[in-house]
Amino acid sequence: MHLEQTHVANAQRLLQSAVVWDNVWPVDLPGLGSAGNGWEQLERFAKAGVSAVGVTLAGDHHNSAEALRITAWARHELQSRSSLLTLVEKVEDIVAAKRAGKLAVVLQFEGTRCFERDLNLIDAFYALGVRQTLIAFNSANCAGSGCAEPADGALTPYGRRLVREAERIGMLVDLSHVGRRTSLDALAIAQKPMVFSHSNANAVHTSFRNIDDEQARACAATGGLVGISGSSEYLGDPKCRTQTLFRHLDHYVQLLGPAHVGLGFDVIFNAEPVNSFVRAHPEEWPMVKDPAWPGFNYAVPEQIVELIGAMLANGYSESAVEDILGRNYLRICSQVWR
Repeated sequence: MHLEQTHVANAQRLLQSAVVWDNVWPVDLPGLGSAGNGWEQLERFAKAGVSAVGVTLAGDHHNSAEALRITAWARHELQSRSSLLTLVEKVEDIVAAKRAGKLAVVLQFEGTRCFERDLNLIDAFYALGVRQTLIAFNSANCAGSGCAEPADGALTPYGRRLVREAERIGMLVDLSHVGRRTSLDALAIAQKPMVFSHSNANAVHTSFRNIDDEQARACAATGGLVGISGSSEYLGDPKCRTQTLFRHLDHYVQLLGPAHVGLGFDVIFNAEPVNSFVRAHPEEWPMVKDPAWPGFNYAVPEQIVELIGAMLANGYSESAVEDILGRNYLRICSQVWR
């Protein structure tokens, strides 16, 4: 992007001063091969000015025992890198980590199969540091429907109990990858803010994974936010250009206001293993049925400063930019986490 020198300088200044929270990053899990997302890559986020990263662990592809082992492994990895990384248990940990020059790491799940219909496990995983969970990941589970299901199913009675328990415990409910009706059902009973951590705008680019304006408004009405994904499939841009990121972000800012928008880039540094996996699972990833589908590509953390510059160049106030970068998530999690 070509920005005026003033906007570039102000973007770099804001990057240094603001809390920058990228809510979604899927770390490579043991035994599943590498997508270039080893723990050492978090240093790249830190160098790019990111203050906090939401690290995705287990979910709908794991049972509770597997989720426990993965969470224990993640805690060990974080402890072994304590000179750079801080495990987040409360909002104040993020502010303290930035002050100390460390990267704050928030643990999260992508789906609720790993609770195995035992709601006591929500509290147990919360005690281990898990602070956020999707209801479902693309496919239906016991709680509700995923966004790739041919039938748009409702939040189940068990799903309602799960949402209420997650809110009681303090675990943030995430509706990305969740079916439209299930997401609206969850938002209708929400007593605390909920989020779409990495869901772009269908109004800008149509994708099975993007959400419509009704879903976005319902989420904002809970006090929550929509996070902008850097995935080419959801952006509608194979090159993941910063101006395309800004188009989705600006759509939500105009629709909801800057208090209800955030970042969830979902960066994957080596997309080929991911593309091989999704092509083998068309039931979860319907776009692969098109033989011309080009595969996933992803924006990178270094584009955040460009995105800041784009916001400033388009008249966003510095306060609005700081809200979008991380202050909105700080507000939401201070209301949800116990």
